[in-house]
Amino acid sequence: MSRFWKPGTEKPRIVEDEEGGILFYSASPSSSGQGYESLRQRLPAYKYRTDILYLVETHATTIVVGETGSGKTTQIPQYLKEAGWAEGGRMIACTQPRRLAVQSVASRVAEEMGVKLGEEVGYTIRFEDITNPELTRIKFLTDGVLLREMMDDPLLSKYSVIMVDEAHERSLATDILLGLLKKIQRRRPELRLIISSATIEAKSMASFFSASRRIHGREDEEHGPRKVPAILSVEGRGFTVQMFYSEEPVSDYIRAAVSTVISIHDEERMGDVLVFLTGQDDIDAAIQLLTEDSHKRKQELIVLPLYSGLPRADQDLVFSPTPRGKRKVIFSTNIAETSLTLEGVVYVVDCGFSKQCFYNPMTDIENLVVAPISKASARQRAGRAGRVRPGKCYRLYTEEYFINEMSADGIPEMQRSNLVSCVIQLKALGIDNILGFDWPASPSPEALIRALEVLYSLGVLDDDAKLTSPAGFQVAEIPVDPMVSKMILASNDYGCSEEVITIAAVLSVQSIWFSARGVQKQLDEAKLRFAAAEGDHVTFLNVYRGFIESRKSSNWCHKNHINYHAMKKVDEIRQQLRRVAQRLGITLKSCEGDMEVVRKAVTAGFFANACRLEAFSHNGLYKTIRSSQEVYIHPSSVLFRVNPKWVIFHSIVSTDRRYMRNVISIDPSWLTEAAPHFYQNQLFNPRPH
Repeated sequence: MSRFWKPGTEKPRIVEDEEGGILFYSASPSSSGQGYESLRQRLPAYKYRTDILYLVETHATTIVVGETGSGKTTQIPQYLKEAGWAEGGRMIACTQPRRLAVQSVASRVAEEMGVKLGEEVGYTIRFEDITNPELTRIKFLTDGVLLREMMDDPLLSKYSVIMVDEAHERSLATDILLGLLKKIQRRRPELRLIISSATIEAKSMASFFSASRRIHGREDEEHGPRKVPAILSVEGRGFTVQMFYSEEPVSDYIRAAVSTVISIHDEERMGDVLVFLTGQDDIDAAIQLLTEDSHKRKQELIVLPLYSGLPRADQDLVFSPTPRGKRKVIFSTNIAETSLTLEGVVYVVDCGFSKQCFYNPMTDIENLVVAPISKASARQRAGRAGRVRPGKCYRLYTEEYFINEMSADGIPEMQRSNLVSCVIQLKALGIDNILGFDWPASPSPEALIRALEVLYSLGVLDDDAKLTSPAGFQVAEIPVDPMVSKMILASNDYGCSEEVITIAAVLSVQSIWFSARGVQKQLDEAKLRFAAAEGDHVTFLNVYRGFIESRKSSNWCHKNHINYHAMKKVDEIRQQLRRVAQRLGITLKSCEGDMEVVRKAVTAGFFANACRLEAFSHNGLYKTIRSSQEVYIHPSSVLFRVNPKWVIFHSIVSTDRRYMRNVISIDPSWLTEAAPHFYQNQLFNPRPH
């Protein structure tokens, strides 16, 4: 909003993506008359340039530990190029766990090098490739995209150096990638790896890359790079941050956070406050409390939320400079831990919790739970207070708890996730012994077995747990969840591929609806305009048709409470999926409004997610057919309170109850038609395991 920009300064640029990451970069240096070169030389990474290049030259693997702000992500790829690692047609890859970081870092590096993005410096994320095979020498990409590249080039032969950045986040794709890169190194001793992390996990990472490297004689060591990983620590660019702890354990962290903000405002000198809470509900509650509590201070406080899916205009407020005499208070989820820079923050309030996903392979349900953070996360949060001047961090837990009870690192995603997509990727790369694969952190055998069972039931794996031909290889090639891929393949038989590809594209974005505080009633009314009796998937088709008929109008989206950026993304993903489908020999055909065949195709992919309404249930209680779990339709679904007898869901989120998201009504006879091997012909007792 323009009233918050300082006159005469350039507006900062903001980038967002549908995963909810947000990144801010300020105006370009040329506007203040400084060249990039002097800025680059002021970064902490610059004084380690020679050391980094020496270690990469002499070691197969280099582990760089450096805090956010040290410049390692933007500078190391440039140092490598300057030292000749991209000559002779070779490329330097730099992976990131988040799509958003890929886009913003690539833009920044292209700008620093004075080249056009997509030529010498490019990026690739799922459904978007901004590179030129002839020209690109530095390529930024997500871990997941690099895994997909291995399907065509198992040894990643076009890359001379691969830098895995933000490895401390331990995302699912990062861990699989590290396991595979270790295998590739044995076949390609000349390949160099740089593992970059913000926390001191370096020792365990080094022992992972040192393990099982038996060196046959001395020559091996003399002619190639040294096999033992090197570790280099790069200091960050931070100021000291003073820590304050609660004297007693806190019973209500939202109230405690708000009263801490009020104390900071009353007692501390000017500077913005960043408060870490767990999610949108917490943030809304805290903002309401603070607004009620601070009437007399209202003139001085600018209170703002920050969470995934926040409208663009609200993001602009978060990143705009704070007017003189005012203090910004930003209530944020953990997206402010790593992916963004909030320049004016001097005070951090840390509630000690975050929302995390935990998958239970026994019930096949993913729970989104509020869990204590790790020491590594607590340090990241505190570091946000020391970016512009010495800061203060107020932790809403006791020092004793931090020292004695808080875990050192978070649980890697690998050990708390559904592994279906991960298993099919490894199978597609020819790794058949999944249980014997060398993981940085071993997943639970139960989760692996459940994943193998799901893939077998989808007809993707055969009796020997190998990919079936052609279905298994086709499912692996479509860059979406295997159940969605199976739904797309089935649409070919039912003659509704155009509709099903649209549904698959919508399921690939976070949400097509635009939700904000205080507009729930209008949003519900807007949904009713598109609602289909069959359920959410058919409703998505109605929304997409309206979007196309409006000629992709942002104004139409705004009027109907639809997220314009998400719909543009849906349209792009749809075009990509159509190209993949054509390559796989799927006929692109519309069912001309016959929604029964669309629902049958959805059933063919998601038959394992079938539920039946409990007899005499007055509160919408369903039970899953597969494991008799009690579930309810999520309030955001168009079938909420409609309660058809039989439904299929896309996913389950667990808060106070287990809620089914993206629900469609079905006829139970379609289940035995789609998966006779999975369901008995009787009254759908799940097949005994």
